Amino acid sequence: MRDIVRSMMTGVAALLMLGSAQAADGVDAIKQRGTLNVGVKADYKPFGFRDPTGNVVGIEPDLAADIAKRLGVKLELVPVAASNRIEFLQQGKVDLLIATMSDRPERRRVVQAIEPLYYSDYVNILLNKKAGIKDWAELKGKPVCATSGAWYNKDVAKSYGPEIVAFDGSEKPLFAMKQGNCIGYVYDQTFLQGKLLEDEWKTDYDLPLKGVLPSPWMIAVALENTSLQKLLEDTTKDWMKTGFIVAAEKKWGITPTEYSLLMHEQYKDK
Repeated sequence: MRDIVRSMMTGVAALLMLGSAQAADGVDAIKQRGTLNVGVKADYKPFGFRDPTGNVVGIEPDLAADIAKRLGVKLELVPVAASNRIEFLQQGKVDLLIATMSDRPERRRVVQAIEPLYYSDYVNILLNKKAGIKDWAELKGKPVCATSGAWYNKDVAKSYGPEIVAFDGSEKPLFAMKQGNCIGYVYDQTFLQGKLLEDEWKTDYDLPLKGVLPSPWMIAVALENTSLQKLLEDTTKDWMKTGFIVAAEKKWGITPTEYSLLMHEQYKDK
């Protein structure tokens, strides 16, 4: 019995070591493997979503493709969700994350953020054009749909006074808004811009308010994965120098953010 237990413990330890090693795969290991595994969203148009053929496309898959091209390897896109993306990185299921992930202190304790940060978004609210809302202050006391767990829900409620009605994911609050349960949906501005590209939303809905609560996004790799960290830092700087991200925003139908334009301006002559 002791031998069996000892054998099981050894096996578990080996698996843990393997998982750690996979999570820390650097540039040389990726080149040897011949494939770069990147965690991206598949439900966040236009940053990562499925086209009619089922392929994951969008701004962040384009960024991932550029990284794979620089490494000279094939690209494997791995769909992730907010609830599992860091776990996938820690378990070695992906080499890096480009998955609309806000830069938060608690995340920096468990993953390595790539500097400079590649993107920054705002919080905004999708409103029915008939609502007639022209200022955030006019939301006071009104029901506003939101996504459960979004870090900015409390900040929006405290600053502007709406009644936050939270639902899981993004589709449920959108449906609730359509059903008249709230006057709008507060969420990431770029996601809402993506919705306005769809026929279902662009006729009756709009983003009449200026975005608030800027939220920088980070690309992440496993802690201590220094070789991949260095490559991605250099790549991000090159994107900013060449305007690659600004061009990607325009390609996928959204207005370039102030951050994208500012970083391009800062890096273009370096």
